[in-house]
Amino acid sequence: MRKLIRTAAAAATVAALALAGAVPALAHPVIEARHSTVQPNRAAPMPYAQGVDSVGPSLRVATFNASLNRPQAGQLATDLASPLDAQARSVAEIVQRNAPDVLLLNEFDYDADGAAAQGFRDNYLARSQGGQSPVDYPYMYVAPSNTGIPSGADLDGDGIVGGPADALGYGDFEGQYGMVLYSKHPIDTANVRTFQNFLWKDMPDSQLPTEHYDKLVRGVLRLPSKSLWDVPVTVGGKTIHVIAAHPTPPVFDGPEKRNKARNHDEIRMINDYLGADGAGDYIYDDEGKTGALEAGNDFVVLGDLNSDADAGDSSPEAITALRENPLLQDPLPAAQQGANHPRRGVAGINNNGLGTADFGRGSAGVLRVDYVLPSVTLPVRNAGVYWPEAGQDGAELVSGWPPTSSDHRLVWVDLKP
Repeated sequence: MRKLIRTAAAAATVAALALAGAVPALAHPVIEARHSTVQPNRAAPMPYAQGVDSVGPSLRVATFNASLNRPQAGQLATDLASPLDAQARSVAEIVQRNAPDVLLLNEFDYDADGAAAQGFRDNYLARSQGGQSPVDYPYMYVAPSNTGIPSGADLDGDGIVGGPADALGYGDFEGQYGMVLYSKHPIDTANVRTFQNFLWKDMPDSQLPTEHYDKLVRGVLRLPSKSLWDVPVTVGGKTIHVIAAHPTPPVFDGPEKRNKARNHDEIRMINDYLGADGAGDYIYDDEGKTGALEAGNDFVVLGDLNSDADAGDSSPEAITALRENPLLQDPLPAAQQGANHPRRGVAGINNNGLGTADFGRGSAGVLRVDYVLPSVTLPVRNAGVYWPEAGQDGAELVSGWPPTSSDHRLVWVDLKP
């Protein structure tokens, strides 16, 4: 999380890019535009290989907050238009070393043409980095983000209207800190659901700080700080719903704890969308369709959720409830530990094998905030966090401060589709 637009009423456009393999007769991307309406340590590890048939195809699903954000609009697309950006090369090498079939990148600046996403795919992922084999992703999905869209209100209470903290989602420009989904398998763009415009006030029993936000602000303030996506991916004859999100960090606020509350409710919205006990009946998408994910669907929740149940500044209730949802499983991906259990992170954390990000803040510097949570209908074969130890091959990609890649680590889970 290397932290550092139109009006709030502007209609959002979802750009779905089904490339090459999506329409074999076409050599150029196909772009669809749709206008919107309105305890890791306490849990028992999944027995990856026990009782799971290892014969047959395997699907590797990964999430990675790649910190590929830039301070100005369009800068990321410019940086990725050539294969020379050092950070992008490190991020791409990490992806190539893990070779996921489906990959969500958080903190990847959005542009309406998808130029940055295509540049990273073509100039970095499709070219060998550090001697690794290139990775081909014929399909990708990008869509707008609430980051940087002016709210027209003083959301942070500093007496000034404007700036990144007064946007519908924190950002200096529209689309900063966005997301992109890459896939080796076809994306069913016609059935994608996005929830960018869902208003926080429309969540029943939310933690919306009404004493901080007046009625006028509550009428425009959206819950997703970026967005929430349900992207169906077709694997063989099966549809797997990728539920992608990146809730706001639960910090950088005041005594009202607006960001902490928003993080909690963004995670709760993901959990409610999975549909247990009708909890998501209140949810509406950007096309006006209401309701949660239909029962019986295969899914994987992906993203930097900015919440660790055992450490950090978030409210643990929401992430705990999500991980304990009976419709999904938590494989507890862990980094491999050497015999001497070396210290991890710039803060020197010992034996934090479940950590996925190193924020360098004292004893809580290494946190588990990035998640791959598949439905119970998808058997788990293996899982891990890419965090090589000092001296191991690839360690230079994640070491130092700041690292050459990102302060987060790639998290992967192998599934039997």
